[in-house]
Amino acid sequence: MTIEAAPVEPRLQALCELSAQVRELMDATSLTDVAEPELAAVTALLAEATARLRAATRDTPRSFDIGPDGTLRHLGNAVVGGANPHALPLVVERDGDAVHSRLSFRPMHEGPPGSVHGGISAMILDHLLGQAAAAAGKAGMTASLTVRYRKPVPYGVPLLASAEHVRAEGRKSWSEGRITTLDGTPLVEATGLFITPTIWPTPLHP
Repeated sequence: MTIEAAPVEPRLQALCELSAQVRELMDATSLTDVAEPELAAVTALLAEATARLRAATRDTPRSFDIGPDGTLRHLGNAVVGGANPHALPLVVERDGDAVHSRLSFRPMHEGPPGSVHGGISAMILDHLLGQAAAAAGKAGMTASLTVRYRKPVPYGVPLLASAEHVRAEGRKSWSEGRITTLDGTPLVEATGLFITPTIWPTPLHP
């Protein structure tokens, strides 16, 4: 794995602020009920903004780097990346071989009416399960993910997500996790199998 030296922070901050605004835009697009002329006007503005951003582009999203606090970060990640508009972004905290996060899904994550799409919940848990394996010194790639949906997951309300490493056999490692309400009611549960590769893939671009 190649890790870049810390980039210029003001630029990264600007990218994260842009991504945060795009998240607001996506939510607004999901919920808007303005008239057709206004939709057309906003579409034209966005087309212009898109062209301006494409004036200078990368081949891939941002890869791993070291933050000012000395920790590894991945601003282009689809789950935790502050510079990726698709990300919540999830802030993961570690406690030994376990990890946890407070989160709130957005309107753009809707699947069944009023509930979060099951694939979004699975993506969040896949990431946390992998983080738990890494916390135990067993970082690896997802080999299988088993998800059990207990109750509909609401968006727009505070929730808890957590995972812990449970066992390992050679290069294989297992983690278990869940998304719950604040009072501990289980909404989604998952078990993941991770395989530590003999050689880690190297990002093509920093």
